[in-house]
Amino acid sequence: VEWGDIIKGYEYEKDRYVVLSQEDFRRANVKGSQTVDIKAFVPAEEIPAHFYETPYYLAPGRRGEKVYALLRETLKAMKRVAVAQVIIRTTQHLAAVVPDGKVLMLITLRYADELRQASGLELPAEGLKSAGVTPKEVELAKRLIEDMSEQWDASAFHDTYHEDLMRRIHEKIKAGETEMITEPEKGEKPAKQTAQVIDLTELLKKSLEGGRKGRVASNDDEAGDDAALKPKLAAKRAKPASRMSKSASSASKPKPAAHKAPAKRKRA
Repeated sequence: VEWGDIIKGYEYEKDRYVVLSQEDFRRANVKGSQTVDIKAFVPAEEIPAHFYETPYYLAPGRRGEKVYALLRETLKAMKRVAVAQVIIRTTQHLAAVVPDGKVLMLITLRYADELRQASGLELPAEGLKSAGVTPKEVELAKRLIEDMSEQWDASAFHDTYHEDLMRRIHEKIKAGETEMITEPEKGEKPAKQTAQVIDLTELLKKSLEGGRKGRVASNDDEAGDDAALKPKLAAKRAKPASRMSKSASSASKPKPAAHKAPAKRKRA
């Protein structure tokens, strides 16, 4: 459905609506619908990762290049980000304005009341000793992380499930099964979503044992058969699949990133 074909309304009585157009939304707050309203400047590291949502590129408005450059370079020098509010389409968003090279990024943030608290989850006690973790297990985990540490390269990761799904789609097209519902094979039960208990220590051991050819195991007596070998990583580099995007009046989405239009707010 095209955006222009969507009609919005407010139900003020049972089955009775006030129809609202784009102009009504604009008139509700003309200034707010046209600006990025900066509220505060905070150290970037103080915003927890789970608040970040969708990235956009910000471009300077007419005759705004000087102010744009001033804000960008000052944020860099002081290692700060600007916390702002902006209206995208018909929704007000909290956002962070972040310098990234020559561009200012506007990354929408979730409001605090959109996030659920971790209370109620069954979590292990803080501290390794309280959680029953042994010193040997800690060393094993450290070696795994050290051997798998590398520089961030976004192009090394891609959506393999999308590729698998497209392969399955083409199989159905080739077999002439475009209108057939695929049922589980005889005797095969549909997969159920179940919680699984994973032995992290065993996974770490297997990863370490599958080391890169040519690496020699440590002679440390405590390491034994679990000597650290760098796990093989066969990540195939590929360009991100192209995604459709929609533009917003105050910002445009970065093409290399996910190009979804800002979704309706969801609770984490």
